[in-house]
Order: sequence, then C-alpha cells, then structure tokens
Amino acid sequence: MMEHLNTQYVTNVEHQPESSLRRVPNNSSPGEILTIVKADGGVIIENFLAADQLQRLNNEIDASVAQAVLGSTHSDKFISTFHGAMTKRITNLVTLSQTFRDTLLDSDSVHAIAERVFQEEAQSYWMSTAQVIEISPGNDAQPLHRDLENSYPFIAMGPTGPEVNLNFLIALSDFTEENGATRVIPGSNHWPDFNDRGTAEMTIPAEMNAGDVLLISGKVVHGGGANRSVDVKRRGLAFTFSPGYLTPEEAFPFLIKMDVVKQMTPRAQKMIGFRSQYPKGSPGLWQIDYKEIGDYLAL
Repeated sequence: MMEHLNTQYVTNVEHQPESSLRRVPNNSSPGEILTIVKADGGVIIENFLAADQLQRLNNEIDASVAQAVLGSTHSDKFISTFHGAMTKRITNLVTLSQTFRDTLLDSDSVHAIAERVFQEEAQSYWMSTAQVIEISPGNDAQPLHRDLENSYPFIAMGPTGPEVNLNFLIALSDFTEENGATRVIPGSNHWPDFNDRGTAEMTIPAEMNAGDVLLISGKVVHGGGANRSVDVKRRGLAFTFSPGYLTPEEAFPFLIKMDVVKQMTPRAQKMIGFRSQYPKGSPGLWQIDYKEIGDYLAL
C-alpha cells in the first residue's frame, strides 16, 4: 500500500457495525453473491475450494512460505507495520502453484463474478496480485484500510466511484478470531467519506473454514486481525482483480517464464499481462505497434 495510508483515521460516530457477515453456498449465482457484496461490502462463500484443491495448493507453496522471512523489507515505518512484523508474504503464485494457475486463475466461477463487476464500467480487467499472507502468533492487527487506496484518486470519489478492486480472500487454513481472521466493517463501502476508516471496535472477524473465501469490494474497510493464539498460524490468499486501465500490484511479465505462460489459456494469459487490454473507450493498452501483444509474443 502507498504512504498515504498513514493519514490519521477519521471516525464517524453515526456508523453502526453489523454483527456478522452473510454466508452463501458455493453454488450461489454471481448475481446473488454480488447483491450481498454491493449491500454489505463483502460475503463469505463456503467451500470455495474443494478439499483436494486446498491440500494441493498448500503443498505447492509450503516450501516457499517456509523460506520466506518474517516481517517487511521496507524502511518506512508505516509500510512495515502494514505488512506485519510476524507475517510472511509471498507472491508469484502463477509460477509456484499449478493448482492456482490452472484451478483458480482460470476458474469459470471466478471470472463469472469478475466479469459482472468490471464489464459495464471497464470492459476489461486483469489480476492485480495473488498473495499468500501467513500471520504468525504475536502479530498485531493490521491498520484498517480499503483496497482501492492503492489507486489514490478513487478515495475522493467515495461510494459513487467505480469498483477498482475485487478481492477473493481465500482461507488456506481455518480463520478464527483468535488466530487473526480478517476483520471487516460491513457497510463501510457506503460511507460518504472514504478517508474515514472507522475503528477497531467497529470491525467483526471473518471466521472461516479452510477452503472458504471472503469476497470483498475494494471499497470496504478491513484489515488482518491480531494473532493472539499460542502456536496457530493463519494462512490466507489474497487473489485480486482490477480494471485493465490500472496497474497491477505484481509485475507478472518480469516474474513468469514464457514456457509457463505458453501452457496457459488466452484468458489466463490476459490476467497476467501477456495479452493486450481493451478498456471501454480505449483503442487498446499494453500493446506493441498498436497490435495485440499476444500476437507479438506468438502465443
């Protein structure tokens, strides 16, 4: 996140926290799911990953997570606090996990939701990041924030601005209040002032079983919870999308080898920057000689 998150929180005393997040089964329609997201800012989809998919994904990333260093590499105090002193983060899941690459990135159900969110406004979208976040015991609660704050001008637009971030926060282990379940302020996506990030007392924990997902709008206030457990790590996967006219968090073309890309479908290639983007009203972005980058790369 950018340094502007260091802005002091502003609290509106009229905000009243909800008591829980709504939950739906994994066979719910995109329309049903997004109706709740539009109202509350987020929804829990149960059994989003099957048990075998969950196990394979965790097995594929275990070694990389084990090798990752706790804490942040940033010298900026706020960014370091945001990343978490007792938290591990790894990216480049496309390379590290075939299960992520084949099962999640190219999932029909994922894209059915993403297309409904971005099609009318942007007509184009791609993946911003796929980031494993493992919170260890002793980590403090993360500063509250909205994901759209990565694109600073949209803060000023408030609730009437376009949706510029959609986050599938997948529980790769059980999320409990004690071990640092993500905390959310339902309804904060409708607050008139997006500089207002509420207070910790207004949040509720998104407690989930491993394999469930918390789907949240980029407009809703949330943050990782404090891990107060003795020896339980909380592992999640933030799998996010943004419109094709915004820069992703990860520089995928510099990370992913071409032999891996060539095994992927055109849709999955587009999600990681190996196809051009054609947002609404634009003659095209991410091109070479105003031609499709995929053709130039012989994909």
